Amino acid sequence: MKVLVTGPDGLLGSNLVRELISRKYKVFAFVEKNKDSKTISDLDLEMIQGNILEKSEVLSATEGMDVVIHCAAMTNMYPPRMEMVNKVNIQGTENMIAASQKNSVKRFIYVGTANSFRSGNKENPGNELNEYGAGRYGLDYMDSKYKAQLLVLDKVQNEGLDAVVVNPTFMIGPYDSRPSSGEMIRGVYNKKVPGYPLGGKNYVSVKDVSVAITNAITKGKKGNCYILGNENLTFKEAFDKIARCTNSKAPRLKLSKSLIRTYGKGSSIFAKIFNLNPKITHELAILASETHYYSAQKAVNELDMPQTPIEEAIHECYNWFIENDYITEKSHRCFNH
Repeated sequence: MKVLVTGPDGLLGSNLVRELISRKYKVFAFVEKNKDSKTISDLDLEMIQGNILEKSEVLSATEGMDVVIHCAAMTNMYPPRMEMVNKVNIQGTENMIAASQKNSVKRFIYVGTANSFRSGNKENPGNELNEYGAGRYGLDYMDSKYKAQLLVLDKVQNEGLDAVVVNPTFMIGPYDSRPSSGEMIRGVYNKKVPGYPLGGKNYVSVKDVSVAITNAITKGKKGNCYILGNENLTFKEAFDKIARCTNSKAPRLKLSKSLIRTYGKGSSIFAKIFNLNPKITHELAILASETHYYSAQKAVNELDMPQTPIEEAIHECYNWFIENDYITEKSHRCFNH
C-alpha cells in the first residue's frame, strides 16, 4: 500500500515514516525543495519534492497513492497574526484534499491539534465532543488548524471524502532536528528556564502518536476525530521529570499568573519594537498560566494507541540530542532503565 506523508522530516513526520516503513507500507515523503531532510535521508522511502501551495505539484505527488497523511503545517506562534500561517495551514490542506479526491485516494488522514477542542482540568479533561475554545487567544496557528479541520470534516459530510482527523497534544521524542518540544528539555538541562508557570498541559510520546496514526489507516472511523495524548502534567511536574531524566536541576521559582503575563506582554512589545522573535509572548504567557488537559481514551480504545510513560519519550529525545550534538556534555548520557 502506497502512503504519501507531507511534512515527513519534522518531529512527527520523522517518527511516523519509520513506523510506516516498519509495517511494510511503501512510503513517499513529500518534502520541500532544497530542504535538508537529514532525519529521513537514509530511510527506505521515496522522496517527492514539492510545495503544498502548488496545486499541480500536489496533484502529481498524490497520483497513485492509497493513503495521504497530511502532517505539514506552519506552527509559528509569533507574530500571533500571520497571513502565511493561514495560507499554508488552510489553503495547503484544501489543495491536499482536492488532489486526493481527484486521484481517488482511499483514505485521507489530517493531522490537526488537540487545541481544536476545548481543554479541561485533571478531573474533567477535554475530549472530542468539546467545541473549539482557543479562539480567545488570538493565534492564527490555532485558528487555522481548527478551520482546516472543519474543512476536512465538511468534505466528509458533503462530498464523501474518506477521512480521519488525529489531534496530537504536546509531542516529545527523538528526531527533533529543528527543536520544537525538545527546546523545553534543552532549556531545563541548560538552566535557561527561570521558573515554572502555574499551568499545565498534556504530554505524549511522538512514537505513540505515530503508532496511532498508522493504526488509523485501517482502524480509524471515517469522519471521526481522535485526540492523541497521554499524561496531564503541571509545568512543575513536567520540569521535574525532565530534570530527573537529564541529571539536571528543575527550576524552583514559582511564576505567578500576573508575573508571567506581565513579562509576556513586555516581551511582545519589546519584540515588536526591535523586530525580534521572543521566547515568550503575551499570548504564550496566557496559555502557560492555564491548564490544557485532555483525555485520549477514544484513541486508546479505537486506535489501540499505546500510553508509553512520558519519561521514556524524554529519555529518547535527550539521548538523540546528545548523539547529534544538540546537547554537548556527553558524560551525562541518559539511559532508560
